[in-house]
Amino acid sequence: MLKHDAAELLQPFVQLPMEELLRSLELPPKPELGDYAYPCFPLAKQRRQAPHQIAAEIAAQVNEQGRDGVRAEAAGGYVNLFFEPAVQGPRLLERMLQPDYGRLQTGAGKRVVIDMSSPNIAKPFGIGHLRSTVIGNALANLYKQAGYEVEKVNHLGDWGTQFGKLIAAYKHWGDEEALRRQPIEESLKLYVKFHEEAERQPELEDEAREWFRKLEQGDAETLALWSYFVDVSMEEFNRVYGRLGVEFDHVLGESFYNDKMGAVVERLTELGLLEESDGAMVVRLDEEGMPPCLILKSNGTTIYPTRDLATAIYRKEAMGADKLLYVVGAEQQLHFRQVYAVLRKMGYAWAEDCEHVAFGLMTFNGKKMSTRRGKVVFLDEVLNEAVGKALAIVEEKNPQSPDKESIAEAIGVGAIVFGDVKNSRMLSVDFQLDEALRFEGETAPYMQYTYARTLRLLEKGQEMNETGVPAAAAAPLPGLHLSGPEAWACVKTLSQFEETVAAAVQHNEPSLFVRMLLEVAKQFNRFYHHEPILVDDPEARRAKLALTAAVSSVLRQGLHIIGIQTPARI
Repeated sequence: MLKHDAAELLQPFVQLPMEELLRSLELPPKPELGDYAYPCFPLAKQRRQAPHQIAAEIAAQVNEQGRDGVRAEAAGGYVNLFFEPAVQGPRLLERMLQPDYGRLQTGAGKRVVIDMSSPNIAKPFGIGHLRSTVIGNALANLYKQAGYEVEKVNHLGDWGTQFGKLIAAYKHWGDEEALRRQPIEESLKLYVKFHEEAERQPELEDEAREWFRKLEQGDAETLALWSYFVDVSMEEFNRVYGRLGVEFDHVLGESFYNDKMGAVVERLTELGLLEESDGAMVVRLDEEGMPPCLILKSNGTTIYPTRDLATAIYRKEAMGADKLLYVVGAEQQLHFRQVYAVLRKMGYAWAEDCEHVAFGLMTFNGKKMSTRRGKVVFLDEVLNEAVGKALAIVEEKNPQSPDKESIAEAIGVGAIVFGDVKNSRMLSVDFQLDEALRFEGETAPYMQYTYARTLRLLEKGQEMNETGVPAAAAAPLPGLHLSGPEAWACVKTLSQFEETVAAAVQHNEPSLFVRMLLEVAKQFNRFYHHEPILVDDPEARRAKLALTAAVSSVLRQGLHIIGIQTPARI
């Protein structure tokens, strides 16, 4: 918001498109250098002047305008803009206290389909699935905040040769009673057992492929076993999703596309794109600098690219997607590049609207996930451990609270979600639970505690005949009481809410948004510790409570966007 004001102020003198100007504006490294800075270096060639001369001219032109509450200074090749807190603070806060603050219309009329979470049936919901789930959920909420219509799709791994392996293992070593008692744990044991035995008996791999072929052909016995594994897995997954607060618009596994893959193979054949390679059928991508994309295995069964081609076409044609996002680990980058390249060769120009939102590896205390060896870190166990530790902290801080369990659940689960989304998605993350549960630093408990603090202040303000947000929004605010450096720094950070939503959507990077929220919390806590808020002077109290209300609103909205609960008490 303030950045947009700075761009509008400069545009008549810089004469650049607004979008380009907004991209060029910088936050100075120190407050004494201004609130926004424009680097004049790119204009030097065009104007045939030194950057410092251009900066001096533009600064003089801005000041000649005589705009109330703003001045410009030239410093080297920069134009530094200084906004007067007493003038700009009330204006900005009054906008921030409006109920629609933070909501954009950039995506109005557009639909984005987000492929996220996508765990594998008959395997535990490991912490490795966490990143796709929480990054995808945060992105979905950010796109909604930007005005898009969003469809969240859980593309379950409910098809493929791993089911042949599982059924083969069940036929050899399965215990029906044990499977009924502990379906996920027993399925994992069977899967691990298969890989251990297959190292000694390679023929088991052929047997597994045959079972999967039967499954694709609709064999009744094989389908019944497959259906059972799907049902028990979904019960487990839905329980975990409930704890994470994640819902889906569509749960469509790979099996949903079984009857749609034939049309893909047929079109590839008609276009003359399929070639034989060692008995398999592939699409060559030499001109793209990629290896061939495998479409049909030598035994005639389909493979991931075939299903993902059918999936993309369905999402575009049946769901009406304007944009397709795939929130999937970085190790799948080649796969998605191949799929998008094949779509282009099939004549689908909208392949350019498909994007792989990749992310790095997640470990838990240094442990990597590996289902084949059984070394799985169970997300549910991690959630339970986090909530248990959070409960101990809550009991110590607030032993009389009647809501200790629900508060601990919000803190424990929130710590895990925040510990993921605060990081750039391409970074590999080694999650440390004790660090994530701290009430200081860049953690969910710190954010939740700051939000609860704003509520307590607003409640106390009401007890002092202060009505909080409605009163603050209804009457002009006295700017004098918002002009301190801590208050102004807080207002400036709050003013970045909308532009940060836009940036997070543009780059598909929730961490950009989380960093802004962290800065809001840090700046508010500095303000809280430097300036008494519930003072006797009614005008000063009203102004400071208005700032507190704006912080409270942005933190509540922001934490909900990234999938974190906001308890009123900690």
